[in-house]
Amino acid sequence: MMMRQEGNSPKELEELQKTVLFGEIKALHPLDLNGYYSALREKSFATSYGMEWKGLQAVRLENSGAESGAVITRSTHVLGLIVRPPEKMERRYEGVKRDMPPPAGSISVVPAGSSVLSRWQGSREWLFIYLEPSLVTRVAAESFEFDPSRTVVPPLDGLNVPELRSAMLAVDAELRGGGVGGPLMAESLANVLAVHLIRHTTGARRLPASADGVLPRRKLRTVIEYIMENLEDSPTLDQMAAVVHLSPYHFARQFKASTGLPPHQYVIARRVERAQHLLRADGEIGLAEVALRIGFPDQSHFSFHFKRIVGVTPRQFRISARKA
Repeated sequence: MMMRQEGNSPKELEELQKTVLFGEIKALHPLDLNGYYSALREKSFATSYGMEWKGLQAVRLENSGAESGAVITRSTHVLGLIVRPPEKMERRYEGVKRDMPPPAGSISVVPAGSSVLSRWQGSREWLFIYLEPSLVTRVAAESFEFDPSRTVVPPLDGLNVPELRSAMLAVDAELRGGGVGGPLMAESLANVLAVHLIRHTTGARRLPASADGVLPRRKLRTVIEYIMENLEDSPTLDQMAAVVHLSPYHFARQFKASTGLPPHQYVIARRVERAQHLLRADGEIGLAEVALRIGFPDQSHFSFHFKRIVGVTPRQFRISARKA
């Protein structure tokens, strides 16, 4: 059985989610526009739909019976952790062929763009995590200095990688019992998952030595001026690289060699610097307003990075500035 879902509207996805919660699963992954269709009854279901997570989404399900289905994942990588395997199982995707259930705790990786055909019998329990390819590419370029065009997520099956499993279980815990700060936690876990995934699939354990040298002084000055003029607009890696006529890959390497920081961390550091000036100059401006003026999406992100870099919260910094 192979089904496809094209161009769902947010309203349609919401209706699919309501159907799931009432028991008849129509789309196992309503967050992805592609979908996983079957006709089984769910005993339990948890989803990050509506939780404002970025970088990843997650679904946990438990079901019983015999069923066959297919998942089309054109937009996300899928990491599957089997909590309880079924009695019988077959899976086919991108050269992976499985004719028996994997052991509990094993992990499968389905790259974006893959089609999966599954057949199983008996009850099973799975955790599915949908990881954004753009996030994996960014982590590969900025933390491992890989060429963004390089493929780092191959199809994998039956993995026993404790570090990756622990990160997936942390996502599961946040999915089922998370509280305030959930989106930030999910964003952090998405980066952790990407790092562990890249480490396992490439064997990388540390950054390779840079062979690109540093940015010429003129180009460095040009890109720094661009960053400072566009802090509130969240300049992207592509935009910064274009200013100095380099590929994002080579720009990121040369920029880090020149400044000691990856481009996105440099941008964050400059935002925090600007926030310090604002907090000293205006004792009445609200923290949410400061966050917006310097380019953070919200006060939570602003406060997190401010304390990480300065060592105190924005509120504590303002109090100290008044006493000085």
